[in-house]
Amino acid sequence: MDLLASYGVGFLGSRLKRLAERMQADAAEVARSLDLPVQPAQMSLLLTIRLHGPIAVGELAEQLQPTVTRALKALEDDGFVEARRAPGDGRTRRLALTRKGEALLVRIQTELLPRIEPAAAQLVEGLEGDFMQGLAKVEQRLAEASLLTRIEASGPPTMWARDFSDDLAEAFHRINAEWIEDMFTLEENDVALLSRPRALILDKGGVVLFAETPELGVVGTCALMVSKNGWVELTKMGVLKSARGLKVGEFLLAKTLERAASLGMDKVYLLTNRKCAAAIHLYEKLGFVHDAEIMRTFGARYERCDVAMAYRPRG
Repeated sequence: MDLLASYGVGFLGSRLKRLAERMQADAAEVARSLDLPVQPAQMSLLLTIRLHGPIAVGELAEQLQPTVTRALKALEDDGFVEARRAPGDGRTRRLALTRKGEALLVRIQTELLPRIEPAAAQLVEGLEGDFMQGLAKVEQRLAEASLLTRIEASGPPTMWARDFSDDLAEAFHRINAEWIEDMFTLEENDVALLSRPRALILDKGGVVLFAETPELGVVGTCALMVSKNGWVELTKMGVLKSARGLKVGEFLLAKTLERAASLGMDKVYLLTNRKCAAAIHLYEKLGFVHDAEIMRTFGARYERCDVAMAYRPRG
């Protein structure tokens, strides 16, 4: 009998803590097996600093949890994170990743997370209805097979997602130029975005993700670009010809929409052309619907645009 579970919703925090400790212990074991000098509690810190840094210590604690100090100190002591003084405010420390920290995060995203995410997804697959019943089901599944057992059973990952880094700027340009020039002509907006993704997408609160495989390397990319009136454009999604048939597009689109949800981007649209029939079918499959208002508001950005869609996730 699970005594803690029998105590009811008043002990929800204790059950969640127990669940977290079980899963983090297994994640730490996988990190050790890969010779990665990182603890699970530090991974969210590194990713947050990478995506939103330089970031103040207080803001980091507010976004994640108040008890980040110990995990953060270890990252600073090991040279993965450095504190910088904010311009015009010598008292405020803003945190940024060092080159060593950037390299560590790349390994986390390419070696560790691709192993953990599928196993964690198994634990929550198909859950619906009452939260406490769902929590009991996750605990039951974890008792049947630990996160570590599930990770080991899955074997090496066949594909993973990576965030933008400056060394991937050329790949972002090359992948998108390939498919656009194959079907259309590069327009002024294309040239600007492909030449300056950091300034025009990331520095304005957007995201650029890449799909990578162990055999072919980086094979696809997709971006979320902050637009106007709270809208975010899903744009510059492309897959190399050499990787077609591997379902890279579906993987990448799902990861990009997952990131949009985690960032609270709940108004997502895209612009395309009816010649991109396979892509449109994929967009529809994952929850996009044709939207005349989106076309009127944003469609003029590209001469080739004759299809506009908005994301309407199903139930």
